[in-house]
Amino acid sequence: MGVKRHEKSTTEVADTFERARASLQTQLSGSPEPVRLDKRTSNLFRPREEGGRRLNVDAFSGVLDVDAESGTADVLGMTTYEQLVGTTLEHGVMPLVVPQLKTITIGGAVAGLGIESTAFRNGLPHESVLEMEILTGAGDVVVARPDNEHAGLFWAFPNSYGTLGYALRLRIEVEPVGSFVALRHLAYGSAEMCIDDLERICVEREVDGERIDFVDGTAFAPDELYLTVGTFTDTAPYSSDYTGSDIYYRSIRERERDYLRVGDYLWRWDTDWFWCSRAFGAQNRLLRWLWPKRWLRSDVYHRLVALENRFGLKRRVDRLLHRPTVEMIVQDIEVPVDRAAAFLDYLERDVGLWPVWLCPLRQRTEAPWDLYPLDPDALYVNFGFWGGVPVARGEVEGDRDRRIEQTVAAHDGRKSLYSTAYYGRQEFWQLYGGERYWGVKRRYDPDARLRDLYEKCVQRR
Repeated sequence: MGVKRHEKSTTEVADTFERARASLQTQLSGSPEPVRLDKRTSNLFRPREEGGRRLNVDAFSGVLDVDAESGTADVLGMTTYEQLVGTTLEHGVMPLVVPQLKTITIGGAVAGLGIESTAFRNGLPHESVLEMEILTGAGDVVVARPDNEHAGLFWAFPNSYGTLGYALRLRIEVEPVGSFVALRHLAYGSAEMCIDDLERICVEREVDGERIDFVDGTAFAPDELYLTVGTFTDTAPYSSDYTGSDIYYRSIRERERDYLRVGDYLWRWDTDWFWCSRAFGAQNRLLRWLWPKRWLRSDVYHRLVALENRFGLKRRVDRLLHRPTVEMIVQDIEVPVDRAAAFLDYLERDVGLWPVWLCPLRQRTEAPWDLYPLDPDALYVNFGFWGGVPVARGEVEGDRDRRIEQTVAAHDGRKSLYSTAYYGRQEFWQLYGGERYWGVKRRYDPDARLRDLYEKCVQRR
C-alpha cells in the first residue's frame, strides 16, 4: 500500500501540462454525459458518485515554479500538499495554510475547504490564491482572477467541489519558514477557560512575550483541554520524531514544551490520522512495531475505510455478535468563538466522541466568498470530531448527524461538505450561496456536464 513517487522537474511538469490541458478539453467536450475526475486519492467521507465518464488527470500534478522573493508559487491542481510542501521547503517557504493530511490536493483544498493552525492569521487555503486556470463544465479553460472577466467564477469556486469546473493550475502566496517549530502545550480544566484564552492568543498573537505563528487545540474531555501554540525558530535543543513508535497526540498530555522540524510539524497529524489510527490497531505497541513505517499515513487508513465501506466485513461481524448499529460521525464545523464553549458542551451531551480537534480561523480579507460566507470580523473555531457512535434505541442511522447540522446552524456556524450531509434542498441553498451559485453555474456549465453542488454533496448518487 506504499505510494511510489517520482518527482518531475519544473520543465517536465510544464511541458506535460500544456499537452494534457488540450487532451482534457477534448475529453470533456466529447462527452455528452456527466463527468467526474478519475483521482487516485480522495479525502472525502461521503460516497463518491459512480456514474458518468471519468477524466484522467494524472498529468496535472507537480510544481511549476516557486519564487521565494515574490512570495508566490505556481502549482498544478492535482498536486498533493506532500508534493507541494516538499518543493517549497527547499526554497525556505511554505503555503500560507497547509491542511493536515499529505494526500489532500491543492485543487481539492480550494474547491473544497482546508484548514490548519495558521488559519487564525492566514484564513483558509483559497484566500491565498491569486489566480486559477480552470477547466469549466462547458469545456473552456479560463484564467480566473479576483478582478478580471471571470471574477464571478473566482469568488464562487471555493466550496464548489468540482461542480463549476476543475482547477488545473493555481498561483498561490507562500511565506518564509524557520527550520523548526517550538511548541507549548497549555492545559485547561474547562472549555470556557480554554476558549477565552484561545480568543486572547489569536488577537495578541503572543504568549508570555513569545510570538505565535501556529495555534490549534485538543480536547480530551470536557475538563481536559489543551491549546498548542507554535513559533518558527532556526535553532532547537532537540527535535522530536512522531513518524514511528511515538505518537504525537499523546505527547500533548506528556510535554509542556516540544520541538519539531518544520516538515515534521506540518505532518504531525498525518502519521496517525490525528488519533483515528487506533481503530486499526496501529497504536498497539506490538502491532505498530510490525506495521511497515511507510504505511503509517492517512491515505493508507482511508483505503482501509474504503474497503470496509465496500465489503462491510466489520458490519457483518457486528451483526453476528449482536453488537449495536454504529453511526459514523465524521465532521468538521465552524462556529463563532463566542458560541464555541456552548457547542463543545453540546458535543459532550449528544455525540460523546473524544478527543476533539479545535482550530481557530479568521477570514483573512473582506472578500465575498460566495459559497462559504463567514463574517470577516469574527473569529471562528473549527471542531473536528470523528468516529463511530452507537445508534440509540428508537433512532435510525443518520439521526445524530441531522441533529449536528441543526445545532451548527443554531450556533451561527458552517459545516464542511466533505462528509455526509442531510440538508433539505431549500436549507442547503440558503446556507451555501444558492443564488450566486446558480448564476455562475449557468454561465460556466450550461449543459450540466458537472453535477450541481446539492446533487454531489447531499443526494449522493
